[in-house]
Amino acid sequence: MSNRIQIFDTTLRDGEQVPGCQLNTEEKLQVAEQLELLGVDIIEAGFPISSPGDFRSVEEIAKLVKNATVCGLTRAKKEDIDAAAAALKHAKRPRIHTGIGSSDVHIKHKFNSTREQILEKGVWAVKYAKSFVEDVEFFAEDAGRADIQFLAQLTEAVINAGATVVNLPDTTGYLLPHQMHQRISYLFENVPNIHKAIISMHNHNDLGLATANTIAGIQAGARQVEVTINGIGERAGNTSLEEVAMILNVHKDLNMTTGINPQYLYPTSQLVSNLMGINVQPNKAVVGANAFAHSSGIHQDGFLKHAENYEIMRPEDVGVNSSDIILTSRSGRAALRHRLQLLGFQFEKPDLDKIYTRFLLMADERKRLEDADLLELVG
Repeated sequence: MSNRIQIFDTTLRDGEQVPGCQLNTEEKLQVAEQLELLGVDIIEAGFPISSPGDFRSVEEIAKLVKNATVCGLTRAKKEDIDAAAAALKHAKRPRIHTGIGSSDVHIKHKFNSTREQILEKGVWAVKYAKSFVEDVEFFAEDAGRADIQFLAQLTEAVINAGATVVNLPDTTGYLLPHQMHQRISYLFENVPNIHKAIISMHNHNDLGLATANTIAGIQAGARQVEVTINGIGERAGNTSLEEVAMILNVHKDLNMTTGINPQYLYPTSQLVSNLMGINVQPNKAVVGANAFAHSSGIHQDGFLKHAENYEIMRPEDVGVNSSDIILTSRSGRAALRHRLQLLGFQFEKPDLDKIYTRFLLMADERKRLEDADLLELVG
């Protein structure tokens, strides 16, 4: 089995489903160009049947993208697949992503159907999509809550029908990591043709476990991950691209690789944030404003002595200029001395102690001190 993990970015489809964050075609083209620069393998450009604007966006992205596969989402419906095929006709590497619900909850309450009918419809959708493109991905929506034996049966059937990728989404973010590992392992042990397709993870973050579940799926044999920039998406969002990329980058012991150039992670995060108007939470892993910021005196002292005391990756590795020493009332003398030295000041210990006493009073009052405050402090 290959140790190369395919990165399937769905920022422009699932990510754009965040209320109020819809992009126009020109903005989507900017993001698609940046995603290709970042090194993603597959760009899910949209849901062509959903609107004329989405159809045009998929069509224009298909014309623009040179290296990545361009994917369009469909339901297991003829008109959806026809629309996706038309929108992708200019793509150098087109993929149709079609599928249907697989859990009994969805089968009964969403489709008013039966397992047998779902199986038949899923096979039909793959075969019909295959008549347009060679690369067909099937999604078994709500696979996280599906009966595992039925999920195995469905997976085998759609691979026999020609699916090149089978996507097993934890659509509601329900599973725990060990449960995800067990489910994917079960499929590898019980689906005889499973090695004829790539197994994909598409996990939602309702319980904050999307990234953990995705890594668990990789460890069990999945070789594609469906992610978004900044983890944006429906409800609590999707698995974060930057988190998965850097977990695999930092944990060399996993022996997994991607095509991602991590130096473009932060610029891509900022582009998506600015275009969609969604601020990245400050404590967001890898790309948040505080990801490489140190404010506690104990941490600052340790970081200044040796960065690896408190940083497991370098900021420049992900496109951030440098780490940041934040001066607050929790900061110690080492951080104050460091910042004063950057401003050109050198103080012996007795003078620094006096300045530090005044610094704490000012920090209690102003919460966070910047260079202008320090200049005022030293007169």
